[in-house]
Amino acid sequence: MRQYIADFSKLIKFRLTFLVVFSASITFLMGSKMQVSRGDLPGIDWTGWLILIAGGFFVTSAANCFNEIIEKDLDKLMTRTKDRPMPAGRMTTGQGLVMGLVMGMLGTWLLGKLNLETGLLSVFSILLYAFAYTPLKRKSPIAVFVGAIPGALPPLIGYIAALGHSTSFQPIDYTIAIVLFLVQFVWQFPHFWAIAWVLDDDYKKAGFRLLPTTKRDKTSALITLLSSIILIPVSLLPTFYGFGGYYIAGVSIIAGLIFSWYALRLYLDLDLVSARKLMFCSFFYLPIVQLVLLFDFLTQ
Repeated sequence: MRQYIADFSKLIKFRLTFLVVFSASITFLMGSKMQVSRGDLPGIDWTGWLILIAGGFFVTSAANCFNEIIEKDLDKLMTRTKDRPMPAGRMTTGQGLVMGLVMGMLGTWLLGKLNLETGLLSVFSILLYAFAYTPLKRKSPIAVFVGAIPGALPPLIGYIAALGHSTSFQPIDYTIAIVLFLVQFVWQFPHFWAIAWVLDDDYKKAGFRLLPTTKRDKTSALITLLSSIILIPVSLLPTFYGFGGYYIAGVSIIAGLIFSWYALRLYLDLDLVSARKLMFCSFFYLPIVQLVLLFDFLTQ
């Protein structure tokens, strides 16, 4: 049983799935608060929140499962992935496909119960991640841009899911959803490139081309630095559009400067130590900013 649980966790990339569901659940609460403030709901829809968490978990798990089916032979070549259940021979691709299809259909059905837009976005996310981003990883660094789209959909999906079947969508709702998408979209570039820098030797075994120039060079480091700097003004958009206050503005600036500092160190030193620090910084940046934004949103 312990091995089965461990294999299932690797199959669905549990830590990645958790981060995705976390992002969507945070923005769902923001959307619910907006509904409550307009008088469309008496209180936060906690049942809908749980449905979103379950549906988001299954959809994300399915996308990761399809990704591993497609990359099974490539995963055998890399140290960090060779012990996943399919490349290690503990699970067949047929079993993985059945699990992926069941989780994908169940997750889409659950999210579709919240509203049609949420269900359609979840299907789009699976298709783009598994069947566009995954094969592109061996062809061009443009894969990072393509992968950043489904990677940034969770906060947008969470906010739209909170609106349920309401017909009282306001322009501010679309503005908030798009801004939440943009923040996570831009964040993914320094995040992905830091990971790609750290794992470049392993990625090369499978032919993955994820760094901006496909090499650990000054240009790749500069592009990573620029993307972290761009994240600062983008993270201030909630305050600019009035649904975030001074708390999120202050935290976004401080977190963005720290993030950019580590990216600058990578540019100056071009070493693995700096890349690891940037990578770990990226892990903390997003949940901190999203939690503070939620706090700011709920206290207005």
